[in-house]
Amino acid sequence: MHKTALLLIMLLAGVNLFAQQGYVKVSAPPQLDTLLKISRNNPQLQPIEGFRIQIFMESGNAAVERAQAAIARYQEAFPEDKTYLSFGQPYYRVRVGDFRTRLEAEGRLQQVIRLFSQAFVIKDIIEPPPLPAFTNQNQQP
Repeated sequence: MHKTALLLIMLLAGVNLFAQQGYVKVSAPPQLDTLLKISRNNPQLQPIEGFRIQIFMESGNAAVERAQAAIARYQEAFPEDKTYLSFGQPYYRVRVGDFRTRLEAEGRLQQVIRLFSQAFVIKDIIEPPPLPAFTNQNQQP
């Protein structure tokens, strides 16, 4: 028993002799740390509770193709809205828009319901609206 344990220890110690050692240096501009801190602490950049419109919910073998067709049809009519395809067993769902208030979502629903008669407003976690673009004050026109 002792010989087996001793042999095992010697084998494991020998494995360490063949290990490679080194280091990796990552360099990034100092502005990156500042931007990361801002994004973590800025509630405008975090997903928030809001509303979306569900235009499709179906299960089955061809549900993905029908969902993608619904997305294409929606984007043709409303190119400014984002679309979201999700799967929650057994259904594929297509939800659209990022509305902060139910009133805003209901207003869009009045337009959407003409193309998707089964559409309805649902509470969801949404992407916040984009922040205004930063401009460099030192740039010359």
